[in-house]
Amino acid sequence: LVFKTICCRMMEYATLRIKEIKRETDECKTFILEPAEPLSYEAGQFLTFIFPKNNSEDRRSYSISASPVLNESLSVTVKKIANGEYSRKLVDHAKVGDVLFTIGASGFFVLPENIHLYRQLFFIAAGSGITPVYSLLKTVLKKYSFISVVLIYSNRDKESTIFREELEALADHYKEHLRIEWLYSTSINLEKARLSKWLLGRLLLQYLAVPPASALFYLCGPFDFMRMANIELLEDGIPAAHIRKEIFNPVKHLVKQLPPDTEKHLVTIHTGGTSYFVETQYPQTILQSLKKAGIPARYSCEAGKCGTCAVMCTRGKVWMSSNEVLLDEEIAKGRVLTCVGYAVAGDVVLEG
Repeated sequence: LVFKTICCRMMEYATLRIKEIKRETDECKTFILEPAEPLSYEAGQFLTFIFPKNNSEDRRSYSISASPVLNESLSVTVKKIANGEYSRKLVDHAKVGDVLFTIGASGFFVLPENIHLYRQLFFIAAGSGITPVYSLLKTVLKKYSFISVVLIYSNRDKESTIFREELEALADHYKEHLRIEWLYSTSINLEKARLSKWLLGRLLLQYLAVPPASALFYLCGPFDFMRMANIELLEDGIPAAHIRKEIFNPVKHLVKQLPPDTEKHLVTIHTGGTSYFVETQYPQTILQSLKKAGIPARYSCEAGKCGTCAVMCTRGKVWMSSNEVLLDEEIAKGRVLTCVGYAVAGDVVLEG
């Protein structure tokens, strides 16, 4: 297995031994991991794994399904996807004792610092989109008893539903705080088969018990599923800043609009206690320039969708060709994505 291939570059990364494997469905397994060193994470985040390949490497991210407040062992839940090279290798061939390499936990699909301003959380998930939601849901129920939770969960049928028994147990234990709507596309009741704008609107009327400003919504599933849910939530008066999305499909966008400045600029990045300097110029992104120069940089999707490469811009200006993860308030504070970022209007200084 590729997981046991060790090369000198792996010394830069954390190592995780597969301690236990739990079968969730025919196509999905949870991998309980044992880090060589303590590894911190927040509920809703993912681990980016490094898979050595010839003289290079591939990176794939898988959501953490454990909760940091329950003293659970670190775990990721992986579902096989069509043409998914590493998801298939993990689900079909990984075994207890295999070693994986990771750059650690990343992601902004997490609970906000001002969580105490909210009284109700809605989780809208489909299929394996339940994985980060499961981590968040367990954390909220355990730690924030003043918040009521609604889970709207879409699947093909009961057999393909990840964490069904565990979620039923949570609903039974937290009767006053958790409501679950199970939706199955094979159901003979077509009104409750697939989540549609019409059905989501009805469910909001049924479950939304606080003003929109006191509710927070988390979406995770296929792109079209989340787009539909996002549109309906906005039409129903939910503020855009109260809608969080986790995107699993890292398709890179073509840059349709040129940066306002395509000249060469100097990027200074302070990371890991060391300062690095590199010149960058369109069409290379800042991340591509860092990688070409051999400068250590955190990244995963390289498509502006996961947030692994996020850093703070403390001087200068970075123009981003796309962004599907940073909130407006984070951008206003200077946070940028290097994978879709270009230095414009002069040199820039980054911290991260």
